[in-house]
Amino acid sequence: MLGVYVSVPVACFRKGLAREYLETEPLPPPATCYGFLLSLVGETDRRRHLGVRIAPVLVNEPQTSVVLRTIWRVKKTPLGSAGNTRPDYQQLLTDLKLVIWLDSSEEAETGLEARVRRALTDPSSVSRFGGLSLGESTHLVDEVSPVETVNARLDGHSGRAFLLANRGRLTLPVWVDHVGSTRTRYATGDLVDWPASQPPSVNSIPLISADS
Repeated sequence: MLGVYVSVPVACFRKGLAREYLETEPLPPPATCYGFLLSLVGETDRRRHLGVRIAPVLVNEPQTSVVLRTIWRVKKTPLGSAGNTRPDYQQLLTDLKLVIWLDSSEEAETGLEARVRRALTDPSSVSRFGGLSLGESTHLVDEVSPVETVNARLDGHSGRAFLLANRGRLTLPVWVDHVGSTRTRYATGDLVDWPASQPPSVNSIPLISADS
């Protein structure tokens, strides 16, 4: 299992049903972490690593703020029409620090875990494009490091991990249907107090899957 430490100055992980007031989840869902890791290794086929398990662990308590921003909604053509924009409030998280744990033992081919490890130890081996963000494309990350290299900063820190629970109180996406919502898949779990530098058990980590 591999742990990846990530820090992001500003981020928003919009709740799926948020409309007029764009609330954020307290930490990035597994599906968001999956997309981030695919971008890190330069993978453009988002089905390539189905079967990987991903668990985000929030290391700190980021500050929450609210901004008024312009939101685009396509209601008429052309796309740049004034009627397609409106102001909406959006929640933002500031100074987010987390550890993303991933396990590829159930993947059929070369696992995402091995590709991420190589990307972190030999960045020149990766061919990718665009900025590296977590969540929205403008929310660029500050730092990405193997967790063992930042153990001194994490030692003794207890975080909050999203782990599977049959009767959990939090439902987060593990696969997002970007065309509609019918094929979006979710995992049910809880935010559990967890040592930031310690990997969770594999069976408690959400599985990235496009199947129901």
